Amino acid sequence: MEQNLNIQFLGAAGTVTGSKYLIELSGQKLLIDCGLFQGLKELRLLNWETLPFDVSSLDAVILTHGHLDHVGYLPLLVKQGFKGKIHATEPTIEIAKLILLDSAKIQEEDAKRANQFGYSKHRPAKPLYTTEEAESVFPLFHKQELDKWTKLSDLFSFRMLYNGHILGATFIELKAADKLIVFSGDIGRKEDPLLFSPQKPEKADVLLIESTYGGRIHSLTPEVRLAEVINQAAHKNGTIIIPVFAVERAQLLMFYLWKLKNEGLIPDLPLYIDSPMGQDVLKIFSRHDSWHKLSHSESKEISKEIKVVSKQNETIKLAESNAPKIILAASGMATGGRVLTYFEYYLDQRSATILMVGFQGEGTRGRALLDGAEEIKMRGKYWKVNADCVLVEGLSAHADQSELIDWVNQLTKKPEKIFIVHGEPEGSIALKAKLLEVYGYESIIPERNAIYTIPVNF
Repeated sequence: MEQNLNIQFLGAAGTVTGSKYLIELSGQKLLIDCGLFQGLKELRLLNWETLPFDVSSLDAVILTHGHLDHVGYLPLLVKQGFKGKIHATEPTIEIAKLILLDSAKIQEEDAKRANQFGYSKHRPAKPLYTTEEAESVFPLFHKQELDKWTKLSDLFSFRMLYNGHILGATFIELKAADKLIVFSGDIGRKEDPLLFSPQKPEKADVLLIESTYGGRIHSLTPEVRLAEVINQAAHKNGTIIIPVFAVERAQLLMFYLWKLKNEGLIPDLPLYIDSPMGQDVLKIFSRHDSWHKLSHSESKEISKEIKVVSKQNETIKLAESNAPKIILAASGMATGGRVLTYFEYYLDQRSATILMVGFQGEGTRGRALLDGAEEIKMRGKYWKVNADCVLVEGLSAHADQSELIDWVNQLTKKPEKIFIVHGEPEGSIALKAKLLEVYGYESIIPERNAIYTIPVNF
């Protein structure tokens, strides 16, 4: 018997944020990832909208990994009536809990500050969700093992396969009747200092593949470039601020800076991480040795080398210090978080350096700084930019174009449909052209909310 399976692209279509893919077959519904939109205001406003389907009828959520743009909408999903299981690997669950609590805390702090200084047009300004609402997600998490098939119903079963990128990250193989649908999630680097190479799919009737760096090739010597930038910045006797994602990039930067200092390749500047969550993730690393290359002793040494800033008054005190130093602070695209406080103190200082180490999405402060903005808006005011703003490429957690093309080279036959997702138009278009050139694969770049129909047989 033939029926139609629908895939609706609720997010990460035409953009790198808000990952959500709704799968529907014979009245059963699954959601693959449940992320927040970030960056452009028009995208961020989508977070305040209810989803365009009956959330209470959703059977399950399957998460590829724990980043905010893949899990950050979960509290709102629960608020809208979801009561099913949220399937993820154990490290992803631990990371998602940290991410959600941090996200809620930042939103609560931002709303409080907006009300205190009156720079929001909303009276009063409210957080997208609270800490209590974030915690309401936790009982729904359901731990999954790698490479193990789980039957959800007579129609659906799935398994998770190692994908690099961050601790706990996977790609998803979903059996839907007689079709195998592969969701790439975010694909990691082939040669990552901390994580193993991603596994590769061998079959896919339908493939969804990310394209964050679909048109780019990463630098092969990021460690050398990082040392070069740190040394140039240190000559100015100023502060170096590195906006980082608290999960994975923070740990990679901690590892590189620890290594470079030990080898005498950069000055012995004090290192700070203003993200207690970044330190918490190192503890998660130590609990899940089989997921990464970092030894327990290395984790311990790195933790000793870097001072953790946890309280807001400590942030202010550190920001007020004129002593040269290196500060890692969330968030990675400077969309919010403690890094904005350092920006308030250092953006106008010519001796300061803002060092970017990851993808900077369209509409984010990080992108604006790299594009040469002379001023940026933060917390209701405009701030002059005099600091040097530098990007060190090759430190991204995402596969580049060559690695994305390599990731599909084990497929035994051409997929019936390929959808290019999780990318800005330039990257998606470039990957589409490369897939056609290398493999002869035609592909589709879906628009947000588009629905595609896949015939399946029972």
